[in-house]
Amino acid sequence: MNDKPLIEAKSLFCERDDRVLFESLSFDIHAGEMVQIEGPNGSGKTTLLRILSGLSEAYEGEIYFNGEDIASARAEYFSNLLYLGHKPGVKAVLTPVENLVSYTACRVNRSGAEIEAALAKVGLNGYEDVPCHSLSAGQHRRVALARLYLSDAPLWILDEAFTAIDKAGVKTLEQLMAQRVAEGGTIILTTHHELSVGGGLRKITLGTGAIA
Repeated sequence: MNDKPLIEAKSLFCERDDRVLFESLSFDIHAGEMVQIEGPNGSGKTTLLRILSGLSEAYEGEIYFNGEDIASARAEYFSNLLYLGHKPGVKAVLTPVENLVSYTACRVNRSGAEIEAALAKVGLNGYEDVPCHSLSAGQHRRVALARLYLSDAPLWILDEAFTAIDKAGVKTLEQLMAQRVAEGGTIILTTHHELSVGGGLRKITLGTGAIA
């Protein structure tokens, strides 16, 4: 493992509705690590992921990516990041294939066969060319998850990625995550699912100050 952290957070403080979610929160995350943010409902898990992904500035403290403050190196940071939040970010007028073609055009070129294989991995065989406005909310979520099978971003930040997928899909996604970190990628996630990804999972528990 590289001694230099990929992500370094220093003295993070955040409050919401006059209630402190976390304070004096500091941690390092290295390349090749999977880190689960856990804690009771309302402890700030999603808020912390949005802060780490650069989508929220409602905090105090410092966050660095490869030694650079993310506030002053936003373009570089975003180009190295894949964030999946509660909203899937799927364009309803496009088909699943068209959504993924649009996504990969901005990131890394993927073939039509690779895109269709990614959709198959998330259980969308037969829906590749159906406009997304005709799909269910769960299927929208699966279109978003298909990005994981196409992404080369070194950092993934995932909020409840296992929502709306079946047992086979969960197993496939766990295998993808394990492979990703084995290849040096970094994953920060929240989940209510009990992960089965082998060793190396680290946890940051909000509400207690525990970092394991």
